[in-house]
Amino acid sequence: MGGCFSDVRGGMEAVGVGARGGDAAAQPPPEAAQGESSDAVDHYFRSRGLRGLYVPSSSYTFFLIIFVVQLSLSASKLRNLDILSKSDPMVVLYAKKQDGRLEEIGRTEVILNSLNPSWITKFFINYQFEIVQPLVFQVYDVDTKYHSTPVKMLKLSEQDYVGEASCVLSEIVTKFERSLALKLQSGPAGTFSGSLMVHAEETVASRTAVELIFRCSNLENKDLFSKSDPFLRISRIVESGASIPICKTEVINDNLNPIWKPVTLMTQQFGSKENPLMIECFDFNANGKHDLLGKFQASVAEIERLSREKIGANFYVPSSIRHDNKKMLKGQIFVDKFVEKTLYSFLDYISNGFELNFMVAIDFTASNGDPRMPQSLHYIDPSGRLNSYQQAIVGVGEVLQFYDSDRHFPAWGFGGRTIDGSVSHCFNLNGMASECEVVGIEGIMSAYSSALHSVSLAGPTLFGPVINKAAEIASRSLAVIQNKYFILLIITDGVITDTQETKDAIVRASDLPLSILIVGVGTADFKDMEILDADNGKRLESSTGRVATRDIVQFVPMRVVQGGQVSIVQSLLEELPGQFLTYMRSRDIKPQFARCGETSR
Repeated sequence: MGGCFSDVRGGMEAVGVGARGGDAAAQPPPEAAQGESSDAVDHYFRSRGLRGLYVPSSSYTFFLIIFVVQLSLSASKLRNLDILSKSDPMVVLYAKKQDGRLEEIGRTEVILNSLNPSWITKFFINYQFEIVQPLVFQVYDVDTKYHSTPVKMLKLSEQDYVGEASCVLSEIVTKFERSLALKLQSGPAGTFSGSLMVHAEETVASRTAVELIFRCSNLENKDLFSKSDPFLRISRIVESGASIPICKTEVINDNLNPIWKPVTLMTQQFGSKENPLMIECFDFNANGKHDLLGKFQASVAEIERLSREKIGANFYVPSSIRHDNKKMLKGQIFVDKFVEKTLYSFLDYISNGFELNFMVAIDFTASNGDPRMPQSLHYIDPSGRLNSYQQAIVGVGEVLQFYDSDRHFPAWGFGGRTIDGSVSHCFNLNGMASECEVVGIEGIMSAYSSALHSVSLAGPTLFGPVINKAAEIASRSLAVIQNKYFILLIITDGVITDTQETKDAIVRASDLPLSILIVGVGTADFKDMEILDADNGKRLESSTGRVATRDIVQFVPMRVVQGGQVSIVQSLLEELPGQFLTYMRSRDIKPQFARCGETSR
């Protein structure tokens, strides 16, 4: 009961509430996003398997037309592969290509201890009428020892295979109520492993969203030695009467009168203001068997009325005597905030003049090994095989270059002894004293190769100086124009020795249009580096007690990703659209077409 991630901590976090800025990669693009066709827009859609149709109009602007369907998944009577508990299921969705190859579309969260799960994670697929689009759904029971691993990093070969089902997308969308029941099968004999229900909906093209703050009072205490740990799960009720979860709040520990963080619901999630929603309050349990504290059914319009009139609504539970009766409870739910707003998508910005400016910093500390030796992480292979540093530069750079119009990239090294004999923790990779920029990915690769001949590896590993340098560039840009966002890629083989200075630099930079991507290469233990990445929901704090205004760091150890099914680039860049949007929305920076519309009114 209730959607959870693959660990207890993850299960206590919010899902689907716009907590990360309305990640564009997790939301369908707007059906008509204005702005000229560009390499950036084209690459954005192609990288997500979406095909855009650019239709010129008489005003010389372009409209991007996409028919996107949203898939919701639930299962029943899954085969139980655990002995002392129930399976912890996760679904992996694939598109089957013409050559029979399976291309992964995405993964759901893990539901703890459930054979009848309803997953919150949705999949958005570009529906193309003129072709057959085969889909394959594979269900896995995630082993307990991997419950602290993000789902995207899980090696599927190390999980228990429950079964799979397949269909084509047109089968789902043409079915009555757009719901298709599939039999999960496993093994050569096709053993029945449960049923999978796939529900499809055409996404609503709207930028409208509502921001809500919920609180409750007088909740029932279900715990013996403490108080309940409540969270809310919000579901949309479809025509068949079934409930489809669309989000859940974070868990608030030991509190019968909780106030949750703001929840942002897109129109795509609830449809219209008159559509009924089911709001359920649960007491969180680490085993996944959450206790129901009460239910409340209302439309978005009725939720708005609660906020306007500043009144609460009582929860209820189904009567134990007659299921069609309700037992009203003392516990109440209140809506302290209800605000309608327009949320522009990542595509709205990048198709209207906003740029992502790429910067890179490379570790030149001695722990990388002598660059002349094949075992060195900096070894340049004469055969052309890329080392780990080159792989990260090319992989990330080839994606981000589409979003940078002049393709002039600042490039630095750190931890090396330069020509003047001193150890520098931020030197220009091209060897020039006053110019740090190089041209294109080829320029970065050339400067890196040359620096290995002129810079001696030294140490220690300090991030603070390069982060401060990147922050300085981002800060200067604000005085000129607000349509640039900067991405600093740091590639390193070791754990930093200036942890607090780095935290201070990141906290200061969190106010700027800047994100930091960190790739760990080699065999070092990078566990301490994970504190820089606020994926656990706790933001960094500086030495003065100041808390970061947002999460701007994504850290990925290359060896972990190489062992899984997701590329290093996907792992690094998946949070970037959300970080970009969080910054733009927090400063009320709008795309050009929105600003022009306001000016004309």
